[in-house]
Amino acid sequence: MRSGYVALVGPPNVGKSTLLNQVLKEKISITGPRPQTTRNRILGILTEPGMQVIFVDTPGIIKAQDEFNRILVDTALATLSEVDVVCFLVDAVKAFREEAGIARESLSRVKKPIILAVNKTDLVRNKRDLLPLIDEYRLAMPFQAIVPISALTGDGVDLLLDEIRQLLPEGPRYFPEDHLTDQPERFLVAELIREKVFHLLRQEVPYAVAVTIEDFLEKPELSRIDIQAVIHVERGSQKGIIIGRNGQTLKEIGKQARGDIEALLGCHVFLGLFVRVQKNWRKDPRARAEFGYRQGR
Repeated sequence: MRSGYVALVGPPNVGKSTLLNQVLKEKISITGPRPQTTRNRILGILTEPGMQVIFVDTPGIIKAQDEFNRILVDTALATLSEVDVVCFLVDAVKAFREEAGIARESLSRVKKPIILAVNKTDLVRNKRDLLPLIDEYRLAMPFQAIVPISALTGDGVDLLLDEIRQLLPEGPRYFPEDHLTDQPERFLVAELIREKVFHLLRQEVPYAVAVTIEDFLEKPELSRIDIQAVIHVERGSQKGIIIGRNGQTLKEIGKQARGDIEALLGCHVFLGLFVRVQKNWRKDPRARAEFGYRQGR
């Protein structure tokens, strides 16, 4: 039996969360078209005959410009000392942008085995174009393996899992076989709601959003779960944007989130959404802690 922890790290928007969901065949980590959608360290548990891999999805590593983003980056970097293997993801199309260099520099001090996963190969028309990129990375760092993959289509992911298997230490299962994550349902529901804000809104508004679950009431007699959630924003103008004209934007957030939540929980869901202003919460340590963003988490 081989088992261990594998950190998924890299710059923002390289597909770490998409890879986690692809490996588990379930939506555990939210995804989005914009950087820093992932804010928390999320465990995804893959159990197969003779192997259990605990993947740790992390926020993107960037040059943080404010305290809140420093907390996110610290969350990612703290993971590197706690895992058995590091999987460093880069974008096959934008592999050598500035953020990739920042992430690569952070990995230069890591003593654990590192696998390079060159993601988004489905966007590369001529696969031979990957060869110079792979050579550059091979010269830059001593990777245990370099694996081209597409987290979106699943191409190459089995090869990546084979490389990870070889590097895992012998050990017991850390979680029961039927567990896919260590996160409670409330957390996953809140994340799915926040994901829809990222998909439906633009500019700064999604980054100013935190979501909390105020009520999570199971009603077995109705085969239904009633959920009351609050979308927290920093300014009144952001509240108006999220609600939208005649409440249409908030309705659409709820509609899209409810579909994913019902798939996650396997039952009908009544979802009530409210928007509340928590002024400048990203700068307030107490509010950040209340919403689950703590230094070193």
